[in-house]
Amino acid sequence: QVQPVESGGGLVQAGGSLRLSCAASGSGFSRNTMGWFRQAPGRQRELVASITRGGVTNYADSVKGRFTISRDNAKNTLYLQMNTLKPEDTAVYNCNTMGYSFNWGQGTQVTVSS
Repeated sequence: QVQPVESGGGLVQAGGSLRLSCAASGSGFSRNTMGWFRQAPGRQRELVASITRGGVTNYADSVKGRFTISRDNAKNTLYLQMNTLKPEDTAVYNCNTMGYSFNWGQGTQVTVSS
């Protein structure tokens, strides 16, 4: 079972940027559509962005134009470039396949101060 390891989170001021990484060693990464998900306290987990194995991307309306998802299949790594961050982006961010076929990692905390 693949265990992703997310990194790159932190505390930033509104308007700042962060780049998240998700290392998912093992089989399955390059074959799957991958997604970045986030969960804020007291809220359900939501899909932020997804990318097919061929590089076709899709974004939640709330992050469109600010976030960019990308992947390096040779390195089994998923990225999320987050610009113009807002306090409402504060959450724990995880990566997984769209069918949740990987284990959930610990995630990486993103905190945006106003």
